[in-house]
Order: sequence, then C-alpha cells, then structure tokens
Amino acid sequence: MERVNYSSGAPLEESAGYSRMVKVGDHVYIGGTTAVQPDGSVYGRSPYEQARYIFSKFMEYLPKANAEPKDVIKIKAYVTDMGFAPEVGKAYSEYFKAIRPLFTMVETPKLNRPSQYVEIELEAIIGCENITI
Repeated sequence: MERVNYSSGAPLEESAGYSRMVKVGDHVYIGGTTAVQPDGSVYGRSPYEQARYIFSKFMEYLPKANAEPKDVIKIKAYVTDMGFAPEVGKAYSEYFKAIRPLFTMVETPKLNRPSQYVEIELEAIIGCENITI
C-alpha cells in the first residue's frame, strides 16, 4: 500500500519531521492544524475566524490527495476554552453540516501560542458513500 506525505511548506514540518497530510491507500489524514499563516502570524481574532481559516485550509489540502469534502469521516477540534465551542461549531457547520462526519471537540489547556484558540484534525476515506440512517 502506498503512503504519500504532503507538506504545507511550513518550516516547522521540515525541522520537526512531520507532514501536514498523509494519504495511505484511500485514507487521508490531516494533522493538527492551527490558523498560522505562511508569514508565521496567527489569522483571526476570534475562535470562529480561526476555525473558518483552518477549514478553508482543509478545502485546499483535500484535492491534493484526490479527496473531497464529502469524503471526510471524522474531525477533532481542540479548543483552549469550551466557551469557544459555539463559534467553532458554527464554522464547522458552514463546511460540513450536510456531510455529517464524526465531530469531537475537547478543551486543552493551551496551544502553541496564546493567540491560538483552536487546532483541528481531519480524517477522510476517498470514495466513501454517505448514507444517513
């Protein structure tokens, strides 16, 4: 089975030795992603803005692995305060409400920088059929 590693180009990926996205067969995994922009600054002044930015990144990454949003089966969000859940959930719904993947949100004491409110992971299986029972 083939494994393909994808980089976002972030310098930390190279120095630490990890990939932004890994595809193994029809399975696609996007690692914990925050709202850090290419220039190193954090996008967004609210959890909602950061979550939307992260989900927009996912929309850019998925086609690189020949995956589509409808292939997403699981999303896990880490927030620095569960009070942010409504904002992050709102951003999530804008992208995935109709697809209905698994969605878990948990609180973590802190992320890499104090200005980061949310980090999100994603899993997809290419070509899976969506049937809701």
